[in-house]
Amino acid sequence: MPSARLPTFSRAELAAHASRKSCYVSLGTKVYDLTDFLPDHPGGDDLILQYAGKDVADILVDADSHVHSDAAYEILEDSLVGFLSPADALLPVKVPAADLPAFEATGMSSADDLSVPTDIDADFKTHKFIDLEKPMFMQVYRGRFSKAFYLRQVHRPRHYRGGESAPLFGNFLEFTSKTPWWVIPILWIPCVSYGVYRASEGLAPQSVAACFLLGIGIWTFVEYCLHRFLFHLDEWLPDNNYAITLHFLLHGIHHYLPMDRYRLVMPPTLFVVLATPFWKLAHTIFYMNWYVATGVYCGGIFGYICYDLTHYFLHHKNLPYYYKELKKYHLQHHFADYENGFGVTSRFWDRIFGTELPPLPQKTA
Repeated sequence: MPSARLPTFSRAELAAHASRKSCYVSLGTKVYDLTDFLPDHPGGDDLILQYAGKDVADILVDADSHVHSDAAYEILEDSLVGFLSPADALLPVKVPAADLPAFEATGMSSADDLSVPTDIDADFKTHKFIDLEKPMFMQVYRGRFSKAFYLRQVHRPRHYRGGESAPLFGNFLEFTSKTPWWVIPILWIPCVSYGVYRASEGLAPQSVAACFLLGIGIWTFVEYCLHRFLFHLDEWLPDNNYAITLHFLLHGIHHYLPMDRYRLVMPPTLFVVLATPFWKLAHTIFYMNWYVATGVYCGGIFGYICYDLTHYFLHHKNLPYYYKELKKYHLQHHFADYENGFGVTSRFWDRIFGTELPPLPQKTA
């Protein structure tokens, strides 16, 4: 029954909240205020705004968009502001179990899980994992969590409300963990341009282009390997708090809070640490010609820039058709099966190595 503490809305009143300044939607008899969530929606705010003032039951299970996980429903429950008036209410929506990805990794085992509240206090009391109002780093380090418990929790997505980032360190190190997407091209494209210029001092233009393209191709393989064997070292992760904390810093935090727009691209400090060995590797492999090695390396760094920007926009923007397909594929990796689907800019290497995610089940009439 509707709570006496929450108001009721007619269909006309719901439809009046259909803008960026006030965005309400309904699901069954309930009304939700998604205004604050608009900037953080992985599919972009435009998709929500298409349904502003309307019921969202169909889009939540639309395989052409992506079948939403329990995290999406939990965010709705956290945004409840009222109920439809009895005269205007729809019948409660029952989501068919066949339309829901029942993966243990996301914490969903049945349709009943859709009603589990996920506000910060309730989530912490229920799961005893991380209090998002406190610095996460020391909580993970001191938590002494088992590997099985940690992986089950970190791959069950949460959302930190308010458009801000949940605290990681809670001290002067905090800024090192957050990077706006636009920092990546501003910082690294000039470096790539200078490297290409240096390569062109010893190579013909067509040779520079060939080396650059080879570097991009090599990057796609490196991207796959880093994502699969470093960031998702889940199966081989040692069962101790040191390894678990390092895993959380490298990639676990992203799966735990996938909508955090300031932790979707690689911080410059981490990039330098990971990129330096590849500089040495390139000049070891192509030791015969410094210019060739530099051209290939710059192509690889440009591939990385494209990867980071693609990753950000897959989470936060609506893009052309090819990228919409990539978005569905990448969100399926997050919300359905994190043990497959490691390609971000392309699923090519997933196909080669047998880790391609299958298409989501289509709705039946």
